[in-house]
Amino acid sequence: MEIVKLKLVNFRNFSKINLKFSKGLNLIVGNNGSGKTNIIEAINILALTKTFRNVYENVLIKHNEQSTTICGEVKSKIINKYQIEITKDGKKAKINNNNVERLSDYISKILVVTFSSNDLKLIKDSPSTRRKIINIIISQLNNDYIKHLNEYTKLNKQRNSFLKVLYTNKTVSLEYLDILTSKLIDSGIKVYEERKRIIDLINQKIGDYYKKITNNDQLKINYKSDYSNKTKEQLLKNYQKNLEKEIILGKTIFGIHTDDIEFFLDNNNIKDFGSEGQQKNAIISLKLCEIDLIKELKKEVPILLIDDLYSELDKNKIKNILNNLDLTMQIFITVTDLNKVSKNLRQQANILRVRDGEVK
Repeated sequence: MEIVKLKLVNFRNFSKINLKFSKGLNLIVGNNGSGKTNIIEAINILALTKTFRNVYENVLIKHNEQSTTICGEVKSKIINKYQIEITKDGKKAKINNNNVERLSDYISKILVVTFSSNDLKLIKDSPSTRRKIINIIISQLNNDYIKHLNEYTKLNKQRNSFLKVLYTNKTVSLEYLDILTSKLIDSGIKVYEERKRIIDLINQKIGDYYKKITNNDQLKINYKSDYSNKTKEQLLKNYQKNLEKEIILGKTIFGIHTDDIEFFLDNNNIKDFGSEGQQKNAIISLKLCEIDLIKELKKEVPILLIDDLYSELDKNKIKNILNNLDLTMQIFITVTDLNKVSKNLRQQANILRVRDGEVK
């Protein structure tokens, strides 16, 4: 899979640009603030409909404009045209000029794996951040996953709203809550089972990748979930047990929306006992697993986006990443200093230089 052309209109600091990319390695060079990361951010949005940066989506629209449009021609077996339009009211997606009613039907058409400096902080960050990463991985592997997750999220919001009603009115019947809880569990089980399946597949690979990088093969991911090893009947009992507390709090405190993943090295949680270097190597190993799973389960080679890791990682870690990559896949790497990239890679690359909203 490769992105052949990219057109941006009123995207961040770009008014309008049209870009062509090579099949293999594309190096995007520019000073901090020049807009080099904006290019791979746009590719990420074109694929996943979301940015990998921790920002509100309205900042994606160029100042004083009402909307932004990202268009791309992506080649797999054939070339298809994809478009994401973002306004202050929301997002719209198109494939070959045809509207896509639900974004969940759009995601997984363009397959990308993104390395960014934010990912390297994943282990230290909150459980919600780690859930987001797992959701992104699985959503590209199984289109139904997003539908089940969206359904769970919708039911959870409805349940939380009704819990607030129960707090203010003790005479309201619990029948509606029981219906919501039953449906919530059904959706939650589907999400849990798919998370467990993919994490089990990751665990078959992640130790080998970690060993290639560090000569230590004991890295494992532990999946923590309230739904683990429980039947629907057992889950119903847990919701009933927590009901009084949930009514007081006005929210559901039990469920897959509290899931977490932990990285263990030699039976120690590296969030608490691992060095920063070990944590970064664990995330690199996870990303390499993601590439493998897309190849194996989707029978497609993803597009790889690497943002500014030359400023975050030492030369050995960068070398370890590149040594474990198939350099025939389409790869985008942003750098501030081209000299940080090896001469061999520079000779293979299509080089795009970004300055003041222009690309050459």
